[in-house]
Amino acid sequence: MLDNRFPTALQMVLCIAKADGENQRCTSKTLADGLDANPSFVRKLMVPLTRDGIIVSTLGRCGTTRLGRPADQITLCDIYTSVTDDKPLMACRPEVPARCVISANACQFFKELAKEAEQASLDVLAKRTVADALYEIMQRSWAGNEADITHCAS
Repeated sequence: MLDNRFPTALQMVLCIAKADGENQRCTSKTLADGLDANPSFVRKLMVPLTRDGIIVSTLGRCGTTRLGRPADQITLCDIYTSVTDDKPLMACRPEVPARCVISANACQFFKELAKEAEQASLDVLAKRTVADALYEIMQRSWAGNEADITHCAS
């Protein structure tokens, strides 16, 4: 099953950053609507993002969500590690019986390979901030994307 936590959380944080920059109100409902995501999934992702100081959310009828620190101080790696809870990028198959040298050692090999691949991914994500990503998205125009860029999560 495809894990949608990081891409959804990234989109949420980018929408919140955009709203903050435009002094607009951003709620979990507007985020869910704008991302075409289940509102409970959005609220579930808000928990670790809030815990880690990436966002600040106030409850109630007038509740809003805003960034917990400046966008140039939040890396994409911060978001990824916040919402994935140390779940490995890839997992081996430990249930395979050790019947030969391959099956006896493939899981350990795969664990090491996956750790190396995940570290490379984290290194890439650590080099980019929310401010960088928002700027890049706002400056680019991808073919077939005709959405109104003046509205994010509204």
